[in-house]
Amino acid sequence: MPKHTPLGPDCRLYLIDGSAYIFRAFHALPPLTRKSDGVPIGAVSGFCNMLWKLLSDVNDAAQEHIGSPTHFAVIFDAKGDTFRNELYDAYKANRGEPPEDLVPQFPLIREATRAFGLPCIEQSGFEADDIMATHARLAEEAGAETVIVSSDKDLTQLVTDLTVMFDPMKNKIIDRDAVIEKFGAPPEKMIDMQALMGDSTDNVPGVPGIGPKTAAQLLEEFGTLDELLSRTDEIKQKKRREMLETHAADARLSRELVRLDRNVPVPDDPADFGVTDFDHEKLIAFLESMEFSTLTNRVRQAKGIEAPAAPTSVAPKTDTPAIDKSEYETVFEPERLAEILADARETGIIAVDTETTGLDAMRARLVGVCLSTHPGHGAYVPLTHGAEGLDLDDADVARQMELDVALDLLAPVLKDPAVLKVGQNIKYDAMILSHYDVQITPIDDTMLLSYVADCGVHGHGMDELAKLHLDHTCIAFKDIAGTGKKQKTFDQIPIKDATAYAAEDADITLRLHAITKAAVQDARLTRVYETMDRPLVPVIVDMERAGIKVDRQRLSQLSGEFAQRMAGHEAAAHDAAGEAFNLGSPKQIGDILFGKLGLPGGKKTKTGAWSTDADVLDGLAAEGHPVAMEILNWRQLSKLKGTYTDALVNAIHPDTGRVHTSFSLANTTTGRLSSNDPNLQNIPIRTEDGRKIRTAFIAEKGNVLISADYSQIELRLLAHIAGIEALQHAFREGIDIHAMTASEVFGVPVEGMDPSVRRSAKAINFGIIYGISAFGLARQLGISRGEASDYIKSYFEKFPGIHQYMEDTKAAAKADGYVETLFGRRSHTPNITAKNGAMRSFAERQAINAPIQGSAADVVRRAMIRVPPALAKAGLQARMLLQVHDELVLECPKEEAEATCDLLKTVMRDAPLPAVSLSVPLEVEAGFGENWGEAH
Repeated sequence: MPKHTPLGPDCRLYLIDGSAYIFRAFHALPPLTRKSDGVPIGAVSGFCNMLWKLLSDVNDAAQEHIGSPTHFAVIFDAKGDTFRNELYDAYKANRGEPPEDLVPQFPLIREATRAFGLPCIEQSGFEADDIMATHARLAEEAGAETVIVSSDKDLTQLVTDLTVMFDPMKNKIIDRDAVIEKFGAPPEKMIDMQALMGDSTDNVPGVPGIGPKTAAQLLEEFGTLDELLSRTDEIKQKKRREMLETHAADARLSRELVRLDRNVPVPDDPADFGVTDFDHEKLIAFLESMEFSTLTNRVRQAKGIEAPAAPTSVAPKTDTPAIDKSEYETVFEPERLAEILADARETGIIAVDTETTGLDAMRARLVGVCLSTHPGHGAYVPLTHGAEGLDLDDADVARQMELDVALDLLAPVLKDPAVLKVGQNIKYDAMILSHYDVQITPIDDTMLLSYVADCGVHGHGMDELAKLHLDHTCIAFKDIAGTGKKQKTFDQIPIKDATAYAAEDADITLRLHAITKAAVQDARLTRVYETMDRPLVPVIVDMERAGIKVDRQRLSQLSGEFAQRMAGHEAAAHDAAGEAFNLGSPKQIGDILFGKLGLPGGKKTKTGAWSTDADVLDGLAAEGHPVAMEILNWRQLSKLKGTYTDALVNAIHPDTGRVHTSFSLANTTTGRLSSNDPNLQNIPIRTEDGRKIRTAFIAEKGNVLISADYSQIELRLLAHIAGIEALQHAFREGIDIHAMTASEVFGVPVEGMDPSVRRSAKAINFGIIYGISAFGLARQLGISRGEASDYIKSYFEKFPGIHQYMEDTKAAAKADGYVETLFGRRSHTPNITAKNGAMRSFAERQAINAPIQGSAADVVRRAMIRVPPALAKAGLQARMLLQVHDELVLECPKEEAEATCDLLKTVMRDAPLPAVSLSVPLEVEAGFGENWGEAH
């Protein structure tokens, strides 16, 4: 850990331009992946080798000319805009998203920095260059030397007698003479020089036609930019003069963009950057985990550490205490909380959990925070037990830390990029903390890690994972809070009991992190987690916080309409049955249909009652029985009324006036998100009544809602995955896929095709994806089972690759126990070899469907992750509100709707790249309107 050593004349501060070096190492060095899991690590390798050279004094140029460091810090760019974007919204607009293989390396490089025991610095609102400029100024004021490890020309303005740059790639020192030699101008003129030249990389405009040589000549003649612009009439070259006069404002703006801020309010004390002998065992452990054998051996050799002998067997770890030996504490004093957080900075990891008054993250209030920095230790910080007039007879209540005091201590560590925050379903904790303006990043989620490693094998809740991996039964909430109407909220629970429960959560979460992280790495699924699951968490948090507005009056109007029509169906059912009965009572329905009317197909359940589920009623309705038809119509309206038009009014948040659903990231076997409280993904879209409900979702005044929907994405992915050339050709040429299928299967021409024939083909196309049976297709199309069987047989004959894909996929699932999406996500199929025929058949259908539906879900995840930064880069104000399977719903100012739709189409179409290049194009339909119904 760095030591506290004040800067002085005999000190030398090294500032590493971490962000710039990451990109430089990535592009300069050959690609490298970790053999155990395929994770790209080329930039990490280059970064580690550079740090080792600098810290071990093996770099001749550094040692001979500038000496070794007494103080050392690594500076990174923080995510998000800076003050320069406020000056010029097109600043850095030319920069694309970082390469996909580089994204997983960002957190690994921060881990590397921690493994070397170095400060890892970044600050939102400012670039790394500004932070380095400020620390260089502070060092100069203390009489210390500064070495900026970078080759970025933007930093040359900082070079002085006490501050130099060092390029580790070229092993070259950049001092005042080197700046003059390269640019023809001294460091003090580099700001004006860059203002004239501009910078296409950062989209700094400058003055067109003026390059380095011309800029140097002009500044040598006129001295400064201001002097030059005030005397343009003295410039003989007409074109140059006109350019300077026309673009004078651009030059002045450019000067402000390139000028580094040397007065950033940095919270870090440079005295804490003091270099000390780092923990070589910790460094070696990290290097071994990266599989950097050469550098690992160098470190061992330098410190005289012998490599361990190859183990003959794997011995159990003994450094982690048994759970029943864990030590849990209640933290009342700010000083003790500060100690725990300092320990987190030392270890580089902390498990975090919040205890609140409820499960609804938009309405719950923070009660306490649970922390763990080492397995076997857990701490609970109570904050608001007994608050808001709740009766709690607990002497510890008065000892609680003030909420603001605790959050002031927690906030810097929770957003510190050098400390990994681990949580179980950390989305919830991030939501809770966001209400207090506390950001939590970077994060790992044990639930998502488990989901990636074992999707389809078991659940991913903490209690289940603790029992599975640790053979431990966690304290149940009901054991401390009770059940039913008398169940207490967490702020009513005595602090002693709360500590036992909460501190255990943090301890167990930290223990599970080591296991689930290793499971993902062992399964070579790190790229799935790093590119599609972990980065989605903050996106979902923002969506859930945004919510969507609903029109109370429209909902009330629809409820009244549905109630009237339900009454009509009820009366018609009574007339057809010859007596009144309760359409909401399965028993009475069964007695009417199969008892009184004696309709065919009646089956009794184990309880002796008639079965009246949807399948039974669908079959009777298809045969024209009026009672069944009226009951089905009544049920559909009843569900819409109860689930949506009535319930959504109660779901409106009292403060925001909007409905906030909760998205689950690990609740399906295919990677699809699910929505609950309320579920906004199951609103019917194919029925007129379902579409009416969408009209109740509205935009704020002056805004519109945008619906961007992938067109037939699963069929397109089927064509690609199964290699069906006929389907691929149709999609590439924009041919109506359902009409083409109808023509092929039914032998009818496309021209003048009966719409009902096309609908039948559509049912087959989509049904095949889900492994539809002849019975299912027959019921859906209202035809005989034999006719449906002939349709399916004909379909497979016309597109033989689909049947082959199904057989190959089932065989692979049986052999491997799982199937994969195009992007490597696994869906396990444990029942694929079950003796029970129904279970086995279901698993086979699941195996066939998962690669297609899962690939579509992965595409949507990738799009969701890319949309927010693309919107920000384009200067558009839209924000995502909902994800409904293949559809994204956004809200934006009306005047930006067209531009936002165009951007969405591009981002969503390109979402598979560069990981997967599809053989068919993805098409996105985007529209907008004042309500969701108009937008779709």
